[in-house]
Amino acid sequence: MTMYLDVTAEIVARELGKDEAPFLLDVREPEEVAAWAIPGIVNIPLGQLQDRLDEIPRDRQVVAVCASGNRSGVAASVLAGIGFDTANLVGGMQAWGHLYDTATVEVPGGLVVQVRRRGKGCLSYVVGSGGEAAVVDPSVDVDRYFDVAAAHGWRITRVFDTHLHADHLSGARELAELAGASLHLNPADTFEFPYRPLADGELFTLDGGAELSVATLHTPGHTLGSTVYLVSGAVLLSGDTLFVDGVGRPDLAERAEEFARNLHRSLAERVLTLDDDVLVLPAHYGEQVPVRWDEPVGAPVGHLRSSLPPLALDESAFVTWAVARATDRPPHYQQIITANMGRTSFPSAALAYLEEGPNRCSA
Repeated sequence: MTMYLDVTAEIVARELGKDEAPFLLDVREPEEVAAWAIPGIVNIPLGQLQDRLDEIPRDRQVVAVCASGNRSGVAASVLAGIGFDTANLVGGMQAWGHLYDTATVEVPGGLVVQVRRRGKGCLSYVVGSGGEAAVVDPSVDVDRYFDVAAAHGWRITRVFDTHLHADHLSGARELAELAGASLHLNPADTFEFPYRPLADGELFTLDGGAELSVATLHTPGHTLGSTVYLVSGAVLLSGDTLFVDGVGRPDLAERAEEFARNLHRSLAERVLTLDDDVLVLPAHYGEQVPVRWDEPVGAPVGHLRSSLPPLALDESAFVTWAVARATDRPPHYQQIITANMGRTSFPSAALAYLEEGPNRCSA
């Protein structure tokens, strides 16, 4: 009997973006794929597989995917039996949802490590210098940040969020408690637990070898308390204010016109005034953004200024454009917000099901 390979989510992620990348085949039902899928994947439900073999290339490895690895295992076996070079993603989308990898950016005085949560398109950061590190926008998988810090000989001393997150659970409070670090948040958003309020223009330093500075810039729009962090004047951790493929959604608080006006001013006065070569590293990326192993997801300010049409609009046109694109809140957002505010007493791990699916914070 012809056999197929079992591959892990990490192996698949390492190959994506390469010229010889595998052909990803999702054998779930269309409604499952519509709700959440690996970017670029092709959907042929298992029940239709035999009738649609001509849609599957024979000159590339085919990686079959489903929810947990069971249906895809059947598909991989069928394809291998008729001569396809086939693999099965072990654990399916459940495994993909828990996959993390990292990419590193050098900045004057230290490093910025981008921690990528592939299944959600979420990006968080460990900023380190000497023996000290700050973490920005951590997920609930807080061990990931301790692992990054340990690998570089850093101790986590500060934790930040860029805003009150609505699409995923924040690990900031738990990470700060476990690390014995200070927790810094913008009080313009609502948090009902102890933290250190951020002030606009506040400067933080990480000392060790050379000094690394993190400047706080208040950029209301996506939320009232949205904040970006300028690291050593070279990297902007832009949160959900600006992405490499769009701008933040100003409608999540159901006050689209007001928030859109705030967002335009924040972008025009706080972000687009930065030097062209400042590297923007966002908190999310969309399904159309290529993600390559060991390469950070990001783009220079100058590139985004010229490539993203909304950034060229005046305030009135921007508000009209943003309001026209306003949509209903995606599922579970209110429950996630309530948890991130501190109003929900359940452990974050018990709420993990709320995060399933892609992020929807880009306009």
